[in-house]
Amino acid sequence: MTRQTRTAKEIIAATARAVAPSADDNRLLPLVESGDAPLSALAALALEQRHIIASDRRAFLLLAERSGPGSACAAFFGALAEGETLALDRLGAYESACGLTPEDIGQYLPRAGCQAYPAYVAWLALNGGPPSVALALTANFAAWGGCCGLMAAALRTRYGFSDEACGFFDFFADPAPQLAELALAAVASGAQDEHGEGVGEGAHYGQLLQTYESMFWNTLAR
Repeated sequence: MTRQTRTAKEIIAATARAVAPSADDNRLLPLVESGDAPLSALAALALEQRHIIASDRRAFLLLAERSGPGSACAAFFGALAEGETLALDRLGAYESACGLTPEDIGQYLPRAGCQAYPAYVAWLALNGGPPSVALALTANFAAWGGCCGLMAAALRTRYGFSDEACGFFDFFADPAPQLAELALAAVASGAQDEHGEGVGEGAHYGQLLQTYESMFWNTLAR
């Protein structure tokens, strides 16, 4: 188990490095950091996230079911599903800060470029090996969390958003040691040998997830 855990750490670190986005992969974030992003773009982010959270939560629950009761992967995906519920609770304050009304939220039609990410997560829920999907998501979350941290800082300094309004981004940016341990166990369950053949598709899954995340940000920057 010690050797598996150590190998899982190495696999996660290597995959995170491999899928890390370049500086120009996110065109919205620099606009927010400079204060040049219009409020409409910030509002659209909230509206898209409401759809993404609902889809991802169902996908994570399906992955937990597919993983089998009591398994390390089931625990990891179950925790992710709970996290989506918590994120949704924090989204309302951000929506209010963006000036969105219940009518705006109910009438909004999501954009394809923003919804490619949850569509692929749903595909992974149906087709991906759970340990490989756990690896891909964990690697992608490192980049997503970093972007959320920068968003939270810029929203406070450039747009005057309150701590409550930034809580959605803080949630993803703050370290989550317990989730990291669950991710390690999930990836270790598929790392059948020192080469990690049981999570061999995880790097490819992660690269696609990162590409779709870039599409999300860049669609909002248009």
